[in-house]
Amino acid sequence: MSLPRERRDQLTGAALLAPTLLLFAVLILYPMVQSLWLSLHRTSTLTLQSRWIGLDNYAALFTDPDFWTSFLNTLIWTASSITLQVVIGVAVALLMHGAFFGRAFARGLVLFPYLLPTAVAVLVWRWLFNDLYGFLNFLLLDVGLIDRPLAWLSHMPDAMISVILVGTWKFFPFVVIAILARLQSIPLGLYEAARIDGASRWAQFTDITLPQIAGVLAIVGLLRAIWDFKEFDLVYLMTGGGPGIGTQTLPILVYREAFQMLNFGRGAAVAVAMCCFMMLFFVIYARASRRLDG
Repeated sequence: MSLPRERRDQLTGAALLAPTLLLFAVLILYPMVQSLWLSLHRTSTLTLQSRWIGLDNYAALFTDPDFWTSFLNTLIWTASSITLQVVIGVAVALLMHGAFFGRAFARGLVLFPYLLPTAVAVLVWRWLFNDLYGFLNFLLLDVGLIDRPLAWLSHMPDAMISVILVGTWKFFPFVVIAILARLQSIPLGLYEAARIDGASRWAQFTDITLPQIAGVLAIVGLLRAIWDFKEFDLVYLMTGGGPGIGTQTLPILVYREAFQMLNFGRGAAVAVAMCCFMMLFFVIYARASRRLDG
């Protein structure tokens, strides 16, 4: 007996989704469950035997000043980097949207930082920030803005500022791509009507452009917040979390606890706490995306 068409469609859909669900379970769900399990145990680094300790890792974590310093550093890094990425990204997108000679080449050039591997970008910037032979100190000394070389990556707050600037340079092209795509879909008739009414360029931006790109801008900002909150490689390669723990973010704390101090339970607890914080971004993103689609 043949199955009803609706039932066959359901089975076909389930069969098509099965490989994706399997990959999700193996690559995402299992590591999350394993991390939660580790965070509730104390694991011996010699025998790899685990002992149940309940919420002790979390209790120790939330009373640890290093955790809260790392959390604050993560917020400073994320908020500052996103703000600069959005401001610069929107400005560059508006510039790239205009007509000028070499626009195609300029648009390709803007994407260069985003396409450059993080390790390569960090090596270049560490050379630029070097206190002995770095080009940045040479330039500032030459124009007279400083009277001695600065150790950009060895003192606070210069180290945090340097990491934020490099992160902004590396990731702002993502904002440019998204905003530029939205700008190209805005009807030109809106601007023509505004010019006829005598609206200035600033009025056109605030009354037409900004409302039109607001939805995309919100989604882009939330995506960048999620990605920057968990950013590890750029910050770690730039400063290693130093000086001291001046630029240590939560991902670096996870690495140090789990792989340097071999405290797997404590490292897993930090990772679970990070996941809980990031869930707030996911909820906001889902609501903003649903509102944009509606």
